[in-house]
Amino acid sequence: MIEMNVINRLIADTLPVVPKPIVGYFSAPYIAGATLEDAVKVIRKLHEQGACVTIDVLGENVTRREEATAYAEQYIRVLDTISAENLDANVSLKPTQMGLKLNRDFCLEAIRRIAEKASQMNNFVRIDMEDISCTDDTFWLYEQLKNDLPVGIVMQAYLRRSDSDLDKLIPMQANVRLCKGIYIEPRRAAYKDREIIRGNYLHLLERLLEGGCYVGIATHDEYLVWGALRMIRRMELPKDRYEFQMLLGVEEELRRIVIEEGHRLRVYVPFGAQWHAYSIRRLKENPQIAGYVLNNLFSRNANRR
Repeated sequence: MIEMNVINRLIADTLPVVPKPIVGYFSAPYIAGATLEDAVKVIRKLHEQGACVTIDVLGENVTRREEATAYAEQYIRVLDTISAENLDANVSLKPTQMGLKLNRDFCLEAIRRIAEKASQMNNFVRIDMEDISCTDDTFWLYEQLKNDLPVGIVMQAYLRRSDSDLDKLIPMQANVRLCKGIYIEPRRAAYKDREIIRGNYLHLLERLLEGGCYVGIATHDEYLVWGALRMIRRMELPKDRYEFQMLLGVEEELRRIVIEEGHRLRVYVPFGAQWHAYSIRRLKENPQIAGYVLNNLFSRNANRR
């Protein structure tokens, strides 16, 4: 296990100096492509496998309002395409992509416009959670929109504050995606021990489900999937109270198992011109993904023989 972690880290740290086409080959399993048309092709295949999706237009930390406005326009086009192509899909977006670091009110109006479009189409917008510098403002955005528009939020199990944050979200009956968290945070803000993070994940999940919240159980960790399934059975939860969520290209076998057992599973499908920067960042922040992707590549090559 330790050796595999070293290999994963070595791969992730080396990628920034690797030629872009090679990074593209390596990252292809978990990025749908550069265009919306590429994404639709991938989504069709996922639908054939029984999965629904959330679509993410790659990009974050914009430095000009014009960039944020352009991204908002892309999301409007995505929602139009979901409707026109009859896709089982919603959208996920990052507040810094919508200008959060430029002006909070400007960001709010950009997300409101997208959420209003989603509402007109009976769809849904997930407001992603970014690093700890954005956490309070992201909750504020959600609180401003939640009562009138179809939006959801994200909780990160590795943050020490998350248990307290649920004290506010559960009475709101928030729609929550629960993940471990990937950003590199200081120890005073985030747990560092893997087993503590796992334990906190299951603790937060239990609180959310017992509190009546709809939860996107976002994990590739089979231990957490197992724990979630035990919880679901014990609580006798109907299948419209939760869904599992996974990244495109990661733990595809586990994804198939969950779907075959009759559970709703949503795949996070990123696409866009910023695929290279996204690939480098994701792999550096979570080297384990490098291992997942490498295993998938070897599996595919073996199956072709």
